[in-house]
Amino acid sequence: MMNASGRLVFVALLALAVEGCVSNTGIKPNVVTYNNQGSMAVGAPSTTSTLQQKEGRYFIEFRSRYALTYGHTFVIFGRLDEAGQMIDPEVSGLAPATDSVVPYILGHYIPVPAETGASDGDLEDRYRSASWRVMLSEAEYNNVVAYIRKLKARSHFWQATTYNCNAYVGDIARSMGYKVPGHLLRPQQYITKLREMNGGPNAIGYTGPAG
Repeated sequence: MMNASGRLVFVALLALAVEGCVSNTGIKPNVVTYNNQGSMAVGAPSTTSTLQQKEGRYFIEFRSRYALTYGHTFVIFGRLDEAGQMIDPEVSGLAPATDSVVPYILGHYIPVPAETGASDGDLEDRYRSASWRVMLSEAEYNNVVAYIRKLKARSHFWQATTYNCNAYVGDIARSMGYKVPGHLLRPQQYITKLREMNGGPNAIGYTGPAG
């Protein structure tokens, strides 16, 4: 028979195995996505490319990453340099405000305090499981960032089934005029579905191997 400690670990593993990461009208921006090797797709209108270069190549990237559990969903936003590298990117995603496993377990039953900043591994490409990058004009970028700031200020709790990291990122996408999938998908599935819903069945983007 398992002791109390063993039962707690069992419940934690079971909960993490079955649930997705822990979740307005707007301007729908120009989209530049990536192929399956992570390279920028060709064919964007030349006028859009010229405008983006002139205004600093602003972007937002909807991304999921691998983790020891089911992964994490978040956004990265900022500017790109001429080589397409991020310049001082900012990250925002919803997760329990702790490094302890206990709030993660409790968060499958009740809301737990959350944080909305970067977490370990968010900016490392080797952990990226799926992504969709959207290029923005300066005005569009400012609107999106303003919304993210407001969302961060009011997002104080994480709960696995009602408001998790998917739901948080979905609010950002919805504010930009995009359709969003259900928030109970695994993070990699969520980002892939988000890209497909708004770019069509043949949308080009990055999806890695199942984690």
